[in-house]
Amino acid sequence: MRLKNSSNKPYLIRSIYEWCVDNNFTPYISVIVFPELDMSEKYFKNDEIIFNISNKAVNDLIIDNEFIYFAARFNGIPRELEIPMATIKGIFAKETNQGILFSLDTDDENQLPIAGDDIGLTSIANSPGSTNKKNHLRIVK
Repeated sequence: MRLKNSSNKPYLIRSIYEWCVDNNFTPYISVIVFPELDMSEKYFKNDEIIFNISNKAVNDLIIDNEFIYFAARFNGIPRELEIPMATIKGIFAKETNQGILFSLDTDDENQLPIAGDDIGLTSIANSPGSTNKKNHLRIVK
């Protein structure tokens, strides 16, 4: 009897996060907007939101196998966020735009609160603070 493997997504997110920290880069995550996020639409672009998850930007960061948890301030208002792994499109370094972009596999699609658009690099490459350098992100299946 073969057991289902756990997703490698949280492990890859943790490793890219650590790589960013070790190299003094700013780790950003790209998240598909979901109803429970309860954020102002002014932060959304193409049903996606980009979060800076560096130590300077967030408090109490926890990246477990199901969620990313952190506390942050948005326009001075403190918020505690719980981001489901299924909604994470990618993680990358702001300074180099290097990181990982995830495809939406069948399991993730079943967990998504809303349907996401086709995965592409355009929204991450054009995120706030990014440069228009050649993108180094790859889809991981």
